[in-house]
Amino acid sequence: MGKQTSEKAPDGQRQMAAHPVEVRIPCGNVNLYGDLSKPVGFSGLVLFAHGSGSGRHSARNRQVARALQAAGIATLLFDLLTAEEEQIDIHTREHRFNISLLTQRMQDATLWMLSQKEFKTAPIGFFGASTGSAAALIAAARLGPKVAAVVSRGGRPDLAGPVVLASLKAPTLLIVGGADHAVIALNEDAFVHLQCEKQMAIVPRATHLFEEPGALEQVCTLAVAWFTRHLQPTSHEEAALAADHASQPARATVAHTGRESLR
Repeated sequence: MGKQTSEKAPDGQRQMAAHPVEVRIPCGNVNLYGDLSKPVGFSGLVLFAHGSGSGRHSARNRQVARALQAAGIATLLFDLLTAEEEQIDIHTREHRFNISLLTQRMQDATLWMLSQKEFKTAPIGFFGASTGSAAALIAAARLGPKVAAVVSRGGRPDLAGPVVLASLKAPTLLIVGGADHAVIALNEDAFVHLQCEKQMAIVPRATHLFEEPGALEQVCTLAVAWFTRHLQPTSHEEAALAADHASQPARATVAHTGRESLR
């Protein structure tokens, strides 16, 4: 991995890393490739789980990543499938909906990042799109206090299942396009099962891919605000205590359960 660049920039301002660094991530018996960007003085790390038929070069995810980097948050965009698996998937579509496989890849990548010296105590966030959001949510539930926040864009949280959703402790933001009616309904159903701090934001007139003018910019604003709020530097021990405390009945009443429509 490249040289650490987490010093504070002069005058206290954040600065983006000059170039992303390609990393090779061991996941089981395969290696996955990703682009790691580390702003100077980064406050946390967000791993991206791309949607079906996409990858680390997704233009939409890269736009969100740039917004996070500008806010001083490191990002890892990586391919959930190997090149060989992608070629098979083009013809058979057998991997893009293999949520179990994608979830394991998210877990492996997260644990590998946390094993790197400069990220050992970094707060971790997940950003999932489309089917990738299900993998992000399941991985976050399994990793417990290691994951500090999750954002889903036009996602399928319903694929995570009600049991997993109810067990999730990481604060979760569901972002859906206002014109993506079928996915709104699926997110509303999933939202009911979440017992963590949660919010659902509707971007008016946006369709599933947020291709309308200004739609993806609103996604960026929402994601930056959510991760900036929740990716606070802390030790894993403190995070575990906080998660345990949050699971007590007395804390259940303070969970955010609002649905927000942006104007």
